[in-house]
Amino acid sequence: MGKVLAVTNQKGGVGKTTTSVNLAASLVATKRKVLLIDLDPQGNATMGSGVNKHALENSIYDVLVDDLSLDQARIPTTPGFDLIAANGDLTAAEVELLELDDKEHKLKRALAAARAEYDYILIDCPPSLNMLTVNALVASDSVLIPMQCEYYALEGLTALLNTIERIKAVLNPNLEIDGLLRTMYDPRIALANQVSSQLTEHFGDKVYRTIIPRNVRLAEAPSHGLPVLEYDAKSRGAVCYLALAGELIRRAEQKKPALAEPATA
Repeated sequence: MGKVLAVTNQKGGVGKTTTSVNLAASLVATKRKVLLIDLDPQGNATMGSGVNKHALENSIYDVLVDDLSLDQARIPTTPGFDLIAANGDLTAAEVELLELDDKEHKLKRALAAARAEYDYILIDCPPSLNMLTVNALVASDSVLIPMQCEYYALEGLTALLNTIERIKAVLNPNLEIDGLLRTMYDPRIALANQVSSQLTEHFGDKVYRTIIPRNVRLAEAPSHGLPVLEYDAKSRGAVCYLALAGELIRRAEQKKPALAEPATA
């Protein structure tokens, strides 16, 4: 059964899409089968995966609003993962979902059949708490939170954690935080080091050991429609996302229940 992971933070510009695309490509590099769902009307994960968001036949909008199957909507990408794309049409879905029955569970139902096909399903969430984000959190097993180590980061994190707790209490009791990912990190900045220390002090092993640095090649890759692993596999950004994929896999393996010892006579 595949793991469904929402990549989310209510604060914009923290590296959600960069993380979604590059983690998907890195998991593929470790021989995992991956589905990436672009749930942001900006469609940046779609473009960053090498798919033209302006020329889509089907998108996540059709899955959520018209009950199109994932089989009909998914697009194979050059990096090797499958994509459910998005574009500006998804903005209308935010309103249209409000009028539907059981609106919070639309994405969860759509993913039900696909979970057995993939090792990981990653959802790139919009930078706000709306019905799209709620659908992602209801459909997910856990949450990956990318964040910059800056002044307002902890305040925004508190709001997100409160949101997750509300979703957990009402709609998805099994939802948990997989980890917090420090992104765009520059160790030369004293504040970044201070916030990083605060995160590890308060959240312990919920903070990934992997840190994503500020990296020119990582910033350039989306303009070429490529994950950084395809754009420059030797760059620091590529190496760090491969490390994150490895850490994610190890954590998942550690959480698996141990096999029962055979009974002895």
